[in-house]
Amino acid sequence: MKSFCKHSSIVTILNCWICVIGLCIVQANSSMAQSTKVQAKTASATKPAPPSTDSVTHQGNAQVPAVVATVNGQTISHEELAKLCVQRCGDEVLDNVLNKFLIVQACQAQQITISQKDVDDEIGRIAAKFSLTTNMYLKLIEDQRDIRAEQYAADVVWPMLALRALARDKAAVTQADIDKTYNAEFGPKVQVRMLAIDNEAKAKELWQQAKANPDSFKIIAKQHSQDPASASVEGLLPPIRRFDAGDPIEKVAFSLQPNQISDVFQVGEMHLCVQCVRHLPAATPSTEQIADIQRNIRRELEDVKLREIAESIFKMLREQSSIVKVFGNRELENQNSGVAAIINRQNMPMKTLEDECIKRAGAKVLDGAIHRKVLEGALQAANLTVTQADMDQEVARAAEYYGMRHPDGRPNVEAWLKEVLTDDAATVDLYLTDVVWPTVALKKMIADKVAVDEKDFQKGFESNYGQRAEVLAIVCSNQRTAQEVWQLARDNPTEQFFGELAAQYSVEPSSRSNYGKIPPLRRHSGQPTLEDAAFKLQPGELSGIVETGGQYIILRSQGMTSPVVSDPEVVRADLTKDLIEKKQRIAMEKHLSGLMDAAQIDNFLQRKSQLGTSATQASLKVIKEETLSSQR
Repeated sequence: MKSFCKHSSIVTILNCWICVIGLCIVQANSSMAQSTKVQAKTASATKPAPPSTDSVTHQGNAQVPAVVATVNGQTISHEELAKLCVQRCGDEVLDNVLNKFLIVQACQAQQITISQKDVDDEIGRIAAKFSLTTNMYLKLIEDQRDIRAEQYAADVVWPMLALRALARDKAAVTQADIDKTYNAEFGPKVQVRMLAIDNEAKAKELWQQAKANPDSFKIIAKQHSQDPASASVEGLLPPIRRFDAGDPIEKVAFSLQPNQISDVFQVGEMHLCVQCVRHLPAATPSTEQIADIQRNIRRELEDVKLREIAESIFKMLREQSSIVKVFGNRELENQNSGVAAIINRQNMPMKTLEDECIKRAGAKVLDGAIHRKVLEGALQAANLTVTQADMDQEVARAAEYYGMRHPDGRPNVEAWLKEVLTDDAATVDLYLTDVVWPTVALKKMIADKVAVDEKDFQKGFESNYGQRAEVLAIVCSNQRTAQEVWQLARDNPTEQFFGELAAQYSVEPSSRSNYGKIPPLRRHSGQPTLEDAAFKLQPGELSGIVETGGQYIILRSQGMTSPVVSDPEVVRADLTKDLIEKKQRIAMEKHLSGLMDAAQIDNFLQRKSQLGTSATQASLKVIKEETLSSQR
């Protein structure tokens, strides 16, 4: 179902510009960065010549060695790696190179220059927006999106600035726009509970029950709402703002008074009603703060408008250019041997595409190739083989496990493969090669190491079907604040006051916006300290300060839920199958880790090697023997 909660993040902003430009993320284009430096110094009054494909795709790095890796004596060649990379990202990388070419050409035609300083300043500005240093921000981008700093600068920031420059004259922001956004962000808000049902008759029936007893709305929402996120916190939604474009609940929410329930209204396929919890007053920043806020709003609105205009400009650039994609077209590949694309009648060599693919994905693809070599060797040593029948069986098992079956109960392999390709934008061949084959290989090697005993079953049953602890929570970042908040909660032991404390002090967004309410805690969820504290509490009782994961948490019990299933035998077969699946994954990861540790690997592409545990132990044995011999 559609989510009714909105959010923004660094990754969201990054994705917006990637979508507009139509770029996939590849390694830095050093020649583009270099060309912008030169243009900044030597901008000519005459119209520059169109750039060549070489100027857009020049590597700028050392040549990739002919042999990129050796694994237990087996080699992986540059040619093999190039083929693997092109199979996995050739289409995306080709689009990237073509897009860069068009943007550079448009900038040269309008004598627009983007210097390296412009790029560096923009990265610093974005980092400051999130209260980060430039280095911290670039590290975050690398960790979250696996994009290195030079890659981010050349393939995201440079095109973004170039398209902004091309669109600059068309992106005016008015004071009315700024005022509307300011009021949306800092004006009054309202918090509501929501009941969402996909059946109109049932929605109206539940609405009548709630109207008759407004205090029951949160229970009805918790038990019946088909929006899982809000149902888990008794229907609570984060506070709703004015002028929140696209929020279908805004108008209804602001028309209600506390405890009042709306009529049933439709949003998409869902039928909703909401109950007003509270109205929140407008914020009151100082005069100095307002000036800074409005400057930031103007910049953000300009960014939004620039993205919209840049999209149309980029579309126009594509339409006005002559682009023939040879790669991927069997007939054109036969007619244009060694050519990846033809841009405005200029050939782009296939080698250029291969080199760019290696730059973008070479390290990860090589890691995958190394893993495969290790698995192939381990299978051979164990006298095991992976057959086509094994792979077909694994695909069918996956389809069944994820609930894709024909009416007669048979696994719906066709539907499953369609789902896989939709999610991963892969091909069936790559799915079989990169996912199914390694899975089958590892399962064969750990077949006798996985079993589910009664203790495993009981833990799984408690976690999936047992009671859950319903609690309010306040999450503090330091112990001193937690002690102060705990004392306040103990001195005024009401649920309402605890919720107010959560809204004021909790550093965890969900508990803060929902006045302490969090989804019910279950047993064996991976948070043993928190679980033990929650399950020991009686309704209305306050916990001590629970330290976990560097945070300090205070809980207030609202009681326990009823078990989802009371008889374990009813779910034994399905739960056992699920537990075996999970234990298999753990055993497979452990076995693969052991194989990789034992392998002798030289990765020349990334300039790293490992001797392997067996070879290391043999070397240590020799050293020990030589040492003992010398002592004699």
